[in-house]
Amino acid sequence: MREEPRSGCAINAAVEVLGDPWTLIVLRDVIFGGRRHFRELMTRNEEGIASNVLAARLRRLVEAGLLTRDDAARRGQRGTYTLTEAGIETLPVMVALGTWGLRHRPTTPRLAVRARVLADSPHLVAELMAELREIHLGHPRENHTGPSASEQLRRAYEAASG
Repeated sequence: MREEPRSGCAINAAVEVLGDPWTLIVLRDVIFGGRRHFRELMTRNEEGIASNVLAARLRRLVEAGLLTRDDAARRGQRGTYTLTEAGIETLPVMVALGTWGLRHRPTTPRLAVRARVLADSPHLVAELMAELREIHLGHPRENHTGPSASEQLRRAYEAASG
């Protein structure tokens, strides 16, 4: 991956890192699915990502500074992937893409529920970012009460699935 973008355009600079569909799917699965190991990302992916594609995208995300990889692998694991602040800050981008997808592309209720909930709840996006910072960066959330953002999204997903 090149260090310098093709131009000084901010959109181009972002697209060079995030413009590949598999990259966004991997980030989605880490952010919303809590998947942090290669095997989890491989086997619990709705779209059926190939192992070589997943390995390449994880490598690119680490090189781009959106994920880090802890190589202190547990038995059967290839290491733990952790979001960086830059990775966490892709959440509003994911929400915007999900909102656009809801409006302009065919979706299913079960798989679109998170996008719908987040599109209607900007405060939940901020709560989820704080939760991700606590999980991935060790920054404790302040004044947290009630169900977590991820728990609220999980409940909405289960309700849409059942």
